[in-house]
Amino acid sequence: MLARLLSSPTAAYLAPLLVFTLFLAVPGFFRVENPELPWHVRAPEHWVYPLQTVVCGLLLFLFRRHYTFRPWRGLGLASVLGLVGIAFWVAPSVLRQVLVERGMEPAKWWDWLGLAERKEGFDPTLAEGSPLWYALVVGMRFARMVLVVPFVEEIFWRGFLMRFLLAEDGRFERIPFGSHAWKVFWIVTPAVMLLHNTEDYLGAFAWGALMYFVAVRTRSLGACVFMHAVGNLALGLYVMRTQQWGFW
Repeated sequence: MLARLLSSPTAAYLAPLLVFTLFLAVPGFFRVENPELPWHVRAPEHWVYPLQTVVCGLLLFLFRRHYTFRPWRGLGLASVLGLVGIAFWVAPSVLRQVLVERGMEPAKWWDWLGLAERKEGFDPTLAEGSPLWYALVVGMRFARMVLVVPFVEEIFWRGFLMRFLLAEDGRFERIPFGSHAWKVFWIVTPAVMLLHNTEDYLGAFAWGALMYFVAVRTRSLGACVFMHAVGNLALGLYVMRTQQWGFW
């Protein structure tokens, strides 16, 4: 049965994201709101996410023969647009800070424009009491963002769904990567947006549109993965510098 599963192109493109998503629900079952408890009990995502990273990385390795990342072209364009996309993503938060500093009172509708405070989220400083664990938590967080998430998400959104929507017989693997159709854009891009928090809608839509452009322009899944990795690396460095943990 395992051999049959590993031979399935559909499983190869869907399973990593499915498993990744299931892991996101795990911390809620273990979290205990008590400041006197150890950090790994108060914030179980600090050990769940590294486990998620390892498991999804293993799945990507096992299904590797199904993925075609070549041709590796358009990496310069992918790098630039990765940084532009992250700039769009964090710009509302920067604008919020400017407006507050000028005396404006935050309103509820600000969140819909991304003008939200991003202090609540994955906070690695909870493990600062142990330098070794802190280094491991931060290192695995970046491994997740830069090495695993770009593959998991781009393999599904661009590698599978963009092509599946054009495959009348369901054989998405026969559709050339990067094939363009406006119906695909208007399904995939809003879908990416809606899977994020409300305050991330504008940034996620801009990011999805830029990624769609890279996919169509380069016809390279590798370029899409590279763009995602560059963007996530930039976002991670921004978060570590500003401590706006809600961005990651």
